[in-house]
Amino acid sequence: MFADLRASDRLNHACFCLTLDQAALDRALDAELGDPRLTALVRERCPYAFAAQPVFVGAAQLRRIGEVVRAIESVVALPAYRNQVLAAAPDIARVGGGGAKGVFFGYDFHVHGSAVGLIEINTNAGGAMLNAVLARAQRSCCPEVDAMVPTRAGVDAFERRMVDMFRREWQLAGRAGSPATVAIVDEAPESQYLYPEFLLFQALFARHGIRAVIADPAALEWREGKLWHGEAAIDLVYNRLTDFYLEQPASAALRQAWVEQGVVVTPHPQAHALYADKRHLALLGDAGRLQALGVPEPTRKLLVENVPRTELVTPEAGDRLWAARRGLFFKPFAGYGSRAAYRGDKLTRRVWQEILAGDYIAQAIVQPGERQVDPSDAQPMKFDLRAYTYDGEVQWLAARLYQGQTTNFRTPGGGFAPVYSMMDALACPRDPAGIA
Repeated sequence: MFADLRASDRLNHACFCLTLDQAALDRALDAELGDPRLTALVRERCPYAFAAQPVFVGAAQLRRIGEVVRAIESVVALPAYRNQVLAAAPDIARVGGGGAKGVFFGYDFHVHGSAVGLIEINTNAGGAMLNAVLARAQRSCCPEVDAMVPTRAGVDAFERRMVDMFRREWQLAGRAGSPATVAIVDEAPESQYLYPEFLLFQALFARHGIRAVIADPAALEWREGKLWHGEAAIDLVYNRLTDFYLEQPASAALRQAWVEQGVVVTPHPQAHALYADKRHLALLGDAGRLQALGVPEPTRKLLVENVPRTELVTPEAGDRLWAARRGLFFKPFAGYGSRAAYRGDKLTRRVWQEILAGDYIAQAIVQPGERQVDPSDAQPMKFDLRAYTYDGEVQWLAARLYQGQTTNFRTPGGGFAPVYSMMDALACPRDPAGIA
């Protein structure tokens, strides 16, 4: 294990080869989108979406990530956990998912040395299609990396699994066959940073015989027992909204369609309530609370070791947390995309008062990994890892390179990066999805 970690660390600090083939990336985008003008849009809208260099991660760390994902899934499956969490959630979270699991969960990790820390769970994680395109544009820079580079067959298989996942959601919800029309829904989608990814999904669905529209929730109508976008009846909604409980006026039609189970929504409000509320991290890293839920001892041990200690910020704990702030990271428990999240050592008294008055968690800092991308620059980039999962299994792993407090897709040279490991060379040759 230690030799593998040392090799990954050495490559992260001494490998400066560029594996991203920019011409191949443009060709891949052209092939996926079918229109060079859309490729230009991706370049314009997301100039820092794709990093030029990979991140190297030890095989033991990758195995641990898969173990943590499965351990959390086993906790969420417990009736005691579900009853406790859903009792405190909004009413809409108690509307059953109809069997649907929820697509593209994102388990975000920091890895540093041998340490692995789960930072948060997202239930509408973006970037999977961008990473599929990125994988098509990788080149081997040296023999040491050759066996780690994903093959076209591996990427094709991942894209098929994406479509099969949506079809599986449709069938789990009790529908026959395959959805005819999918709506990719987000607020003002054309203004979203990841709008190009919506176009990539639209093209992917079309290649597999499924019509897809990209829509603001306000453009949807609930009538005649169906959800409509113009004259198109919507069968399934791929939900990219951050209005997780469909509470905003613009989400009224989608909310009604969901409550009346007139459409399949994935991921749905119940999935968010069960997984993505950051207050759950306090439970998942607490051995006593896990034991009270009936979680087996080996699972408790695994989670306590890999979920950083987390607690709710309360006025009563204010003085203690302020004194310990340099070792803590503060996040709003209903937040997303690193908004209003702060490292404790960067806090001012003014911001601290806002945190005390808001709904925040305090999480023990797990240092992110580091990737040296320029031999002339002494300052390495930080990286986190995102495991895209479905039904408890890791489908793809990506890194996000950045500078600053949190991932931001605003750092020159940063963005999504492929994850390479000796596991790819030894256990599952060239199949980037075979890490679980």
